[in-house]
Amino acid sequence: MIKLYRFSQALKEYWETWEDGDRNHTVHWGELGSRGQHKTVTSGLWRNAQAIVQKERDAKIAEGFAERDEDAHAVLLVEYAIQGMGSAADLDKRHRLEERLGDTLGWTGLGACDGGSIGRGTMEACVYVVDAELAKNVIAADLAGTEFADYTRIYEE
Repeated sequence: MIKLYRFSQALKEYWETWEDGDRNHTVHWGELGSRGQHKTVTSGLWRNAQAIVQKERDAKIAEGFAERDEDAHAVLLVEYAIQGMGSAADLDKRHRLEERLGDTLGWTGLGACDGGSIGRGTMEACVYVVDAELAKNVIAADLAGTEFADYTRIYEE
């Protein structure tokens, strides 16, 4: 997976691509925090998807997009209150939450979920994001009205 970003005072943008099965590449782009747009580039007899995607990547870099160092990502935790060490139902909920956060953050260009923890009265899902405040807002909006709306806080570690 290749992820590129371009931040200005007026706009924060992302462009990313990944291999998606045999001879296919997905390209996904947009304004940070939005679901953006995506397309599939497929290799064929006279078409090399990898070469097409590389050309697009090079063009984005020429436009000022760049990879962000992992150290530049913020770590957010989405925390829930549980009883004691938690139950099997709590753990199942956390796994569903991790999947949802991974999907939400991935498709909005913000980042990814990296697992979680459970015990001692709380359970957390951990996410790495390129913009902590925007990610908090996107996460809160996405979880509202769902089984995950009962979080106690979303905070930066």
